[in-house]
Amino acid sequence: MKQIKLSNDQNKLRKKFSKSGVKMIGPETIFFSKDTKVGKNVTIEPYVVIGPKVRIGNNVIVKSFSQLEECHIENKVQVGPYARIRPGTILKENSRIGNFVEVKKSIIGKKSKINHLSYVGDSSLGKSVNIGAGTITCNYDGIKKNKTKIKDNVFIGSNSSLVAPITVEKQAVVGAGSVITKNVRKKTLALTRSPQLIVKNYKRKK
Repeated sequence: MKQIKLSNDQNKLRKKFSKSGVKMIGPETIFFSKDTKVGKNVTIEPYVVIGPKVRIGNNVIVKSFSQLEECHIENKVQVGPYARIRPGTILKENSRIGNFVEVKKSIIGKKSKINHLSYVGDSSLGKSVNIGAGTITCNYDGIKKNKTKIKDNVFIGSNSSLVAPITVEKQAVVGAGSVITKNVRKKTLALTRSPQLIVKNYKRKK
């Protein structure tokens, strides 16, 4: 009986949002919460789960296999596919969260992008920040959570680790493969990378 009630509740919510203009692709695979708020001209693709306390603005696209909870998504944002937006997150206008990206308790500024395979937690990103694939904000030191601040127009290269607490100032660049443990000044390049070693005439062990 409980399962039937849950199913009926979901069908009512789907009909409600459909009538309000939400475009749902595969609505039977999309799950809402009773307090979900959705704006105008929103598209939700199949297999999306929306938990409690989620507000979605206008002209938003939520792609397949994404999960949202206790977050605010502003206008013209794209999320997913395979994205997880956790509590305390605000996605500002025109920001983009891509595939296999997890964001927790963070503000993602206008026109900022986290497109692939990254974790951003306890962070604030300014405008037009680009986070490269495989980037991690190392926010937990084993005792407490620490914050990462990334200012406007920063470029973070792929496979970088930002060890919080840390601040990356405006227009700075972090080179790919770096582990950054100190603040990065405005308009500078921060790079930590081991030199490449070449062994000539190397033979693999058999």
